[in-house]
This record gives sequence, structure tokens and C-alpha cells, in this order.
Amino acid sequence: MIIKTIFRELPSAASFGWNSMKRVRQTAVILGGIGLGWALGDRIPTPVLMRRAFERLGATYIKIGQLIASSPSLFPEEYVIEFQRCLDQTEPVAFKNMEKILEEELGKNYIPEIFSHVNQTPLASASIAQVYAARLASGEDVVIKIQRPGVETILTTDLNSLYFAAVTLEKLIPRLQHASLAGVLSEIRRTVLEECDFNKEAENIEIFSRFLELNGNKEVVTPKVYPHASSRRVLTMERFYGVAVRKQLLNSTENLYRILGAAFQTWMESITGCELFHADLHAGNLMILDDGRVGFIDFGIVGRISEKTQEGVQSLIKAMMMMDYKTMAESMLVIGMTRKKVNTARLAKDLEDFYLSVESSIPDEGLPVGITEMSEPDHTLLEIVRIAETHGIRFPREFTLLLKQFLYFDSYRDILFDMAGANMEGLMEDVILKLEGFDPSLLQ
Repeated sequence: MIIKTIFRELPSAASFGWNSMKRVRQTAVILGGIGLGWALGDRIPTPVLMRRAFERLGATYIKIGQLIASSPSLFPEEYVIEFQRCLDQTEPVAFKNMEKILEEELGKNYIPEIFSHVNQTPLASASIAQVYAARLASGEDVVIKIQRPGVETILTTDLNSLYFAAVTLEKLIPRLQHASLAGVLSEIRRTVLEECDFNKEAENIEIFSRFLELNGNKEVVTPKVYPHASSRRVLTMERFYGVAVRKQLLNSTENLYRILGAAFQTWMESITGCELFHADLHAGNLMILDDGRVGFIDFGIVGRISEKTQEGVQSLIKAMMMMDYKTMAESMLVIGMTRKKVNTARLAKDLEDFYLSVESSIPDEGLPVGITEMSEPDHTLLEIVRIAETHGIRFPREFTLLLKQFLYFDSYRDILFDMAGANMEGLMEDVILKLEGFDPSLLQ
């Protein structure tokens, strides 16, 4: 039976050849070095050790680390928190190697036919791609996102090998099937390899741009894509001039309330008003442009949630702001998956006990009802996941992407709460009034 399974899964699960063997050797050398350091006394905490190992192993494992950070319903809290620090930054590949990708995708005469100039020093270098400043032959300033040579082969080799190993282990040790390792790795493989198709990212940008246009949103903008200068491995976009949203900068930025309010409100509206939402709006992907608008960039990671889940998310957000624990519990049942009957009254009581404990630990600053629990949303959201799990509820991947994005917005929480109370109240009311059917008088 095991041999039969191996041969059935082999074509789609693993590509055994020189590339695979070479990658296995590279992985063994890196892990061996880390293990030697541990044996010689470098006994750092296991989550930290694993995160550092993943960063050294490169693109595949960095992406898996990011998935761990965004999946509190699947992994222990200490790993979720540690992997939020997983750095998707690598040493840049020489331009002569990146230029080969440009020539293969756009033709050897990409200069001067498409571009008049390409700056050979990258603006950014990540595990999958590098970004360069350039100018089109027609005169527009752009950035070019170029896929790193061989990265898709490495990703495919690593992910197929891991998936193959998981399938084999689940057959050898049946009790591991409950953990659904093969299922998790299959989902990782699908989402990570999708990031390698820049045509999909261009489509994501177009969808979100239409959403902004239909809503008459002038405060948030996405970069224009230039299809004639783009392909599966090359993505050419309008260059934004501005600065990334970082705490040090925001402390001295005027109109902070409007900027962060516009970003947060737009993202909230996209959850139910657009067929996708941006699922990777960390500081580097959120820009304050020179003209005062907010730029959303890098749509490689997006989330799509079903209409049923949208309704549950909307209901949950309203319930959290109204401190309606019964509705919170009912909404969690709509969003999550469970194999057993859930006592919603008991779940509501556990949620209430948690919120009251958080509220009692925070000094009363005169904030409106429903604001206090957001002072520590990172811990709040992780705790909500833990409480749900104790009642047999497991949230789907789509909802954990939402959780991850809430955590990103939380990095600006201290600045928001340092603003005048009236502004903070205004920000919250601007957001919640967008939730259909919400009665603002309930906040009084």
C-alpha cells in the first residue's frame, strides 16, 4: 500500500533529478551547521532557532515562515509571534544575471524598444524577486519587479519534496493524518507558486484599482501596470514617489489621522466590497506619497473570502465593537469549521471573561465603549483563536490572513492612541459606519 501510494503521488509530489539532489545537499549543509552550533552551546529558544534556520534556507522556507506567522489557528502562539520577524530579504543577485530574465521575457532589445534606461542597482531584494528603477521608452518612471533566476525551480523542488515526505509519513504513521500535514503543504505549494506568476499579481492590482474607482476613493491608490513591459516573470509598474509608513516617520507626519484612517478604512471596505483584499500591507507595502495619498503596493499576497465568511467577519467586527459576546460567538461559528456541537453560551462566557480581564488591566482613558479591547489587538486576536480552538472551532486560511493583516495595522496602534481622543473616536466611527446595519448610537 505504501509503495503504491508513493508511485501514485510521485509525478505531482516530487521531481527527483540533479536539481533536487543539489538542493537536498544545500539544505543538509545549512541544517548541519545550525545543528553543530546548537551542540556547541548556542542554545537559543526553539522558535528563534527555527526562524533563523528558515531565513538561511531561503525562499521556500521564508514563505513557510510567513505562513506560520499568519496562521495562529494552526501553529503555537510562540511560533506565530517569532515568525512575524521572518525576514524576506536576501543578498541581491548581480544585474547581469537578472538581465537574462529580462531578455528571455521581453526580448534582447528591451532597451531601447521598451525601456530607455534601467538602473542596475536594485531598490529592493527579496526571496522571490528584485525591484529596479527604470524609465519607459515613452518617458514614464517605473519600477520593474524581476523574478530571481531559478527561484521557481527551488520552490517547486522544496515544496514537492516536503509534500512527498508528508504523504509518505502519513501513510507510515496513520495518526499523523489528523494533523493534515500533506493538506497544509499542498495549500502552501499552491499559494507560494502562485506568487511566482506575476500575471496574477497584475490581475490583482487591476481588480483592486477597479474597486477604488467604483467607490470614488481618491485617497488610496495602486500603481498602474504596463502590460507591454510585463510578463509571467517581469512586472513593470508606475513608480510611486514617497516614503514607506514607519513609526519613526509617522511621529513627525502631519495629517496622520487622515492617512492611517484612509488606509485602514479602505482595507476594511475591501473585505466585503471587493473580490479580494490586500493580505500583506506591512510597513514596506504601505506608502505615504508626496501628494498626500496613500499607496498600496505589492499585491502578490491577497485573500479571497466567500460571501458566507464575509457576512461572518462583518458580524464579528460589529459584535467586537459593541461588546456583544453572544453575537461574537455565533459569528465565530459562521466563520470557523467544527466537527462537534459548540455551546455558544459557554463560548460567549469565555470571550466575555477574556475581554473583561483585558479591560481591567488597562487604565481608563475615557475611550468610547468598544475601543479599549483594541489596545492590544495582537494578543486579543491570538487569544480569540485559542478560545475558539478550545471549543472545537478552527478558522479557515482566509480568516487567518485577515488576522495577520490586523496584526500589521496594530504596529501603528501606539501612534493612533497618542492622538487626540476626538480623532481616535472619529476614526473608529468612520470605519464602523461603513458596516451595514450598524447603529452608531450604540457607541454612546
